[in-house]
Amino acid sequence: MRSEVQPQPSATRSALPLLACFEAEEWEQARFIEQLGATCRLQLSKDPVGAGDSERLADATMLSVFIYSRLSGEWLSRLPKLKLIATRSTGFDHIDVAWCRAHNVRVANVPFYGENTVAEHTFALILALSRNIHKAYVRTTRTDFSLDGLQGFDLKEKTLGVVGGGHIGLHVVKMAKGFGMRVLTADVRHDSFLEEVLGFQYVEFDRLLAESDIITLHVPYMPSTHHLINREAVQRMKRGALLINTSRGGLIDTDALVWGLDQGIIGGAGLDVLEGEELIKEERQLLSREFPEEKLKTLLKNHILLHRENVVITPHIAFNSREAVGRILDTTLRNIRGYLEGKAENLIVGGV
Repeated sequence: MRSEVQPQPSATRSALPLLACFEAEEWEQARFIEQLGATCRLQLSKDPVGAGDSERLADATMLSVFIYSRLSGEWLSRLPKLKLIATRSTGFDHIDVAWCRAHNVRVANVPFYGENTVAEHTFALILALSRNIHKAYVRTTRTDFSLDGLQGFDLKEKTLGVVGGGHIGLHVVKMAKGFGMRVLTADVRHDSFLEEVLGFQYVEFDRLLAESDIITLHVPYMPSTHHLINREAVQRMKRGALLINTSRGGLIDTDALVWGLDQGIIGGAGLDVLEGEELIKEERQLLSREFPEEKLKTLLKNHILLHRENVVITPHIAFNSREAVGRILDTTLRNIRGYLEGKAENLIVGGV
């Protein structure tokens, strides 16, 4: 961990609250120093939270992390002065929210930053599969300009099933209408005004599975959505449908996905997220005797997916445009400043 010491007298500095930021790139660290260096002591790191980091953060009152820092209750309990976690993400399944609620630790997220950004990436995956762009690219890099096996299909008049009609899902709906698609949406909340204005139809999840030529997932990951796409759901899908996931890997049961592809029920998959994707970033964990067998099986199935011609995988970059990343940091800094000024914003957990 790299600490930044600001040019102030040590007595004055020691009285300031300690903010520890993880997974922060150099340009982000510079912004933290510029905007919060006068009001906070800062410890800045490019790496995710590690088990040993808690020892040096006993005085930390604030944390800022991204999605690869797993903040368990056990780890957080070692930070007795902690009052705020500001995650630089919309999702918060990497944080033990129940522990935070029980211990009056506030948790703030970035609820809106890249609705159009993620929606655009969703269509990048759809178009790659519908027009075989990934196959054509690989082929032409080998100076093979044959057209065999590259015929795609039009999106116009196809049915798109949007699972989750929140901010990102509605941007996907708008883009789909621009392609001339029929759009079905499954969501726990219905807004009849938006349904009429945007020209989509709310339907039950089972009907969406049965009628959609392309299914795209835009719901948060939580116990109720874990393995939303399981073998039973795959069996109810329209044969040959494409499956797109730019949300969270745990929404799809990897075993069911591989089975669906093998059976030809799923015609192709566009995945920006994978179940257990954190394992791919930490392959040295495979050497641990404590590595769970089920996680190893998931990792191996994901490896199989990487080599299928009808699967396009990107490394969790749907959010990663210049504009969106800038908005994420701006909102996070605003969340931290608001807390320091007694006007906390975007709270998932309120605290006291």
